[in-house]
Amino acid sequence: MTMTPHTAPQVRLLPLVAALASGLLLATAAQASSHREAPSITGTPKVDATDFYMFSSYEPNRTGYVTLIADYLPLQDPYGGPNYFSMDPNALYEIHIDNNGDAKEDITFAFRFQNTLKGTALPIGGKNVPIPLIQSGTVSDPRAATLNLNESFTLEVVRGDRRGGTRAAVTQASGGATRFDKPVDNIGAKTIADYAAYAGKHIYTVTVPGCAQPARVFVGQRKDPFAVNLGTIFDLVNAPVGVITDPANINAGRDDLANKNVTSLALEVHRSCLTAGAEPVIGGWTTASLRQGSLLDPAPAKGHGTAAKSGGAWTQVSRLGMPLVNEVVIGLPDKDRFNASKPKDDAQFADYVTHPTLPALLEVVLPAAGAAPKNLPRTDLVTTFLTGIAGVNQPAGVVPSEMLRLNTSTPPTPEAQQNRLGLAGGDAAGYPNGRRLRDDVVDISLVAVMGGLCMLNGDANALKLGADCKPANVPLGATSLRLHDAVDQARVTLLPSFPYADTPLPGSR
Repeated sequence: MTMTPHTAPQVRLLPLVAALASGLLLATAAQASSHREAPSITGTPKVDATDFYMFSSYEPNRTGYVTLIADYLPLQDPYGGPNYFSMDPNALYEIHIDNNGDAKEDITFAFRFQNTLKGTALPIGGKNVPIPLIQSGTVSDPRAATLNLNESFTLEVVRGDRRGGTRAAVTQASGGATRFDKPVDNIGAKTIADYAAYAGKHIYTVTVPGCAQPARVFVGQRKDPFAVNLGTIFDLVNAPVGVITDPANINAGRDDLANKNVTSLALEVHRSCLTAGAEPVIGGWTTASLRQGSLLDPAPAKGHGTAAKSGGAWTQVSRLGMPLVNEVVIGLPDKDRFNASKPKDDAQFADYVTHPTLPALLEVVLPAAGAAPKNLPRTDLVTTFLTGIAGVNQPAGVVPSEMLRLNTSTPPTPEAQQNRLGLAGGDAAGYPNGRRLRDDVVDISLVAVMGGLCMLNGDANALKLGADCKPANVPLGATSLRLHDAVDQARVTLLPSFPYADTPLPGSR
């Protein structure tokens, strides 16, 4: 029987549980990955990164490929017209890869967007008057004549420093075009009768300069694949302790993202194009940047999005690697600072790891007096989280830094055999060895942050998590192994192939 956090541990799985520490001990209890996680980002939702996924592709016949998915613009209501959720043409969206462990980007995929207003007009009483909608009829193909607003993007690969490195355009494999169409959001069944087929026409096979293997790219609206009981959790965990400690109640809660969409920037690139030399481990994170200055025009010109004029240097305003970090680990005074930071400078945030506040907060709100683990400072968490796991996803000569890490030599697990608990469930291709859409990072993190791994580490430091990481320092005892958020990530519906996240919910059905 496979071990879960809700059952007694089996000795043969202890090494896997130990491996789990790298991505989990810094994480949190039952939160959304990165929705509205910092004060400043709430004012610019178009550049708010919600989730970052990086995993070996498990679609049949795609062996050797790695999928990178950066989700932005959270909490999209399907009915959110008439302007829906276009990306920001004044922003720079990037996915960074560190392939030598030095905490600096070696490869960056940079996305820029353009919104083109067609100015569709109707003859009204002898005058041609522009319509107020982004569509004038049904849509089934890219750049349909009935689309009043066409959204497109360019993609560049940057080698070396993201700003000073060598840049080259990613092109369509057929024809060599450098611009790609983005599907309009799922307005509804009358406008787009078969959205899955329509969106599928926007999956491009592309050529990445410097890469011998073709890649694929898709950018567009998706059903948000993350599942979490958001309202209840942020209302001081407004749930009975008996519910979140009873495995029978794993589906008792409400997934507040079940009716939300998100925008995905998805890439599938061969691992040989991402790794360096003999090192199979890559680190990844996503960022978004805005121009340093913006001025409001008191008399905007006709067009689309003309109210502001932007200029100056690119300024990073969003950052996301491992899930949950900025949302509930980083303290409120440093959240904007973290969003603007780079992995190489992560030592400035060490106190939030060695002396995490979340366990103490849970003591108060559950209530569960004295429930926080006592092994402070939690330097074991710093070591395992910031370096990856030796023998699993730790690169040689690693510089400690926060990012998602994936061992590209680990074979992918077929979808039907995937365990939502990743390494803890005996699935070597799962979180924290990268992150797949089905990995239940919330439940895994709850167990870890409240001392579950120290229960397994035992008095003899069997898992090498530190001598103070032992059962005597875990007030919750075995209960720490049964914690969950009452929402099952494994129940989220996904596609069996790229871009994996499901068709977005329509504005009308």
